[in-house]
Amino acid sequence: MKQSVKLQELHAKQAEIGRAFNESRRVVIRCGRRFGKTTLLERCASKWAYNGLKVGWFGPTYKLNLPTYKRILRTVQPVVYSKSKIDQVIELNSGGCIEFWTLQDEDAGRSRFYDRVIIDEGSLVPKGLRSIWEQAIAPTLLDRKGHAIMAGTPKGIDPENFFYEACTDKTLGWREFHAPTASNPMLDPEAVARLKDEYPALVYQQEYLADFVDWNGAAFFSEESLLVDGEPVDYPTRCDQVFAVVDTALKDGLEHDGTAVTYFARNVITGTPLTILDWDVLQIEGALLESWLPTVAQRCEELAAQVGARQGSLGGWIEDKASGIVLLQQAKRRSLPFHPIDEKLVDLGKEGRALSVSGYVHRGEVKISRFAHDKVTNYKGQTRNHLISQVCGFRLGTKTPHHQDLLDTFCYGVAIALGDSDGY
Repeated sequence: MKQSVKLQELHAKQAEIGRAFNESRRVVIRCGRRFGKTTLLERCASKWAYNGLKVGWFGPTYKLNLPTYKRILRTVQPVVYSKSKIDQVIELNSGGCIEFWTLQDEDAGRSRFYDRVIIDEGSLVPKGLRSIWEQAIAPTLLDRKGHAIMAGTPKGIDPENFFYEACTDKTLGWREFHAPTASNPMLDPEAVARLKDEYPALVYQQEYLADFVDWNGAAFFSEESLLVDGEPVDYPTRCDQVFAVVDTALKDGLEHDGTAVTYFARNVITGTPLTILDWDVLQIEGALLESWLPTVAQRCEELAAQVGARQGSLGGWIEDKASGIVLLQQAKRRSLPFHPIDEKLVDLGKEGRALSVSGYVHRGEVKISRFAHDKVTNYKGQTRNHLISQVCGFRLGTKTPHHQDLLDTFCYGVAIALGDSDGY
């Protein structure tokens, strides 16, 4: 007797799109956040493999594939014949299988044949996906007259992005489904309605209405949102915590990143949730970074005393890569309170991090102190407030200048302090 597996129930819009997978050979889903895209795709992959079909799952990276691999494995566990977490392959007793590939490999899928292909988060591959599709993935469907499904949330208007092409160029033969966040009846309708007021207009339009948005020339963080009645705020007299975020680079020279640090005060219950207290940006040769790091810890302690931080200084957060790895090791040896930034947050990239924290800034949960607002320094031959210049001068959809060190510390700080299930 064939063992059964329990599949997750679908809501109406998911079921509608799911039926199209068998009716159309090419389907693309343009969906908003929390629509339930991944749940739908995982359910379909499990069912197809259970029924003996061979499924190829293509995602941007190994790490993005891994949670899906684990969830599907738990679903089909009763009928698993063999599995490999390293190779990300699940074979079932029915003869069906699910093989995972990363789209970082331009030869992904070569030599295989599939009944169904799923391209998850296709919009996150800015360039090269069309050639991977045409040269490596599409040929895997020839033997069995297979079907392909691609899904993602829009990431701007970009003719070089294959997901954008598949949704907008009907000559390519993809049947498009548009599923904004509100299409998910499992979400609280009032909470969904509030999203329009909680995020910048373009962010809401892209992330929740699932529209293709033209970001070119659009300022992302406004200085006004960091002020109160057009003015910076005074230092808090009481807060819960003080912490810093450090962004480093080993090389010096005008063309390379410098080293930046931004200091924050966090209020958990009352008052402004997050206040920018101070910042600095400078160029330091790698050999001198170790002697500079203790001054950051000392400044955190000074600020914690100045703003009455009940829990004192939490220390600092540093990217756990490149020169940051060296600094974290040195901090550990010297018992300095520095911590690695969450790998998932680092992997989002500059634009992804900016999008993820935009709601907190738009809702007025982040303010800049008068000291940080009025501060001016000389950096790479330019004298200005570099924090405001980098944060408020940031544009999505354009080539970002390389020296955006303070922007990185700002986005990291907001995400670390305020991030939750609605954030990064």
